[in-house]
Amino acid sequence: MKYTTIPNTDIKVSKICLGSMTWGNQNTEAEGHEQMDYALDQGVNFIDTAELYPVPATAEMSGRTSEIIGTWLKKSSQRNKVIIASKIAGSGDYTAHIRTTGFSPNSIKKAIDSELERLQTDYIDLYQLHWPERDTNRFGVRDFKLDTKWKDNFYEILHSLEGEIKAGRIRNIGISNENSWGTMRYLEESKNHNLPRVATIQNAYSMLTRTFETDLAEVSLRENVGLLAYSPMAFGVLSGKYIKGNVADNARLKLFPRFARYSGEQATEAAKRYLKIAEDNGMTLAQMSLAFVNQRPFVTSNIIGATTLEQLKENIDSINVTLNDAVLEQIDAVHEAMPNPAP
Repeated sequence: MKYTTIPNTDIKVSKICLGSMTWGNQNTEAEGHEQMDYALDQGVNFIDTAELYPVPATAEMSGRTSEIIGTWLKKSSQRNKVIIASKIAGSGDYTAHIRTTGFSPNSIKKAIDSELERLQTDYIDLYQLHWPERDTNRFGVRDFKLDTKWKDNFYEILHSLEGEIKAGRIRNIGISNENSWGTMRYLEESKNHNLPRVATIQNAYSMLTRTFETDLAEVSLRENVGLLAYSPMAFGVLSGKYIKGNVADNARLKLFPRFARYSGEQATEAAKRYLKIAEDNGMTLAQMSLAFVNQRPFVTSNIIGATTLEQLKENIDSINVTLNDAVLEQIDAVHEAMPNPAP
């Protein structure tokens, strides 16, 4: 395994982060525990969860993923060997069952209270804002519309998180599904008011979605905010299984067809071109897709997810794959012809 350091901290994390959003839905508690056991044996020390998980989010299942991690932490006694990242859900129709008060001071306190209880731990290493409170073009929405109802609360949020850090309940903070303006505002507030500094940003990034490179990559590199890349396999599209028709009954897009962000005509065509590059160079598409993300200079850790141990093994093994310049040039040629075919 390879390791990096979360920016502006002394926390070393594996370049591969174990994503968990299927646990409790597509995966049982026993399967989640099995994945954590295997990942830890392979040198993975970084696990990402959220109070919203598993996805799709429902009132009945919210927080179940973190409960599964909590029972594993209690059973395995491995808390000191893993870095746990979690998230507070932003406001939205699909999170009304959790709360409707956004990132207010009381919301943050209660969210951390509940998450610590689910995880059966007394601290969270990295606590992230799952998406902005303001209505902006998150989750792949291309066109921007100004949210005139939102009131600036960057200072208040950071001040609340500072109190939680001082209390020892969280250690570092991050953001997710954020844009460059929001990222810079958090950095500005922390600098001007001596408040905790955002260490990471967790956004979608894959060969089908490279919008992070438009301007956030420069923010990441110049301001030292590491990307935790999620959906590096584009909901499994970049495994090649949908192209080849090797789709299990419990495949994500088969179970939940509304998650079609990466399944449009252009994205499918791009995936076919990437599949040819991988096969021409003696790799699986999954290996190439994950290795591509692993090698990006702004990526702190690559969040992989799997529903089977076989998938998990292939995903973790991608750390041993290095793409040469010729392969990278072929990938860039497809990207040039079909830039960001999925939002």
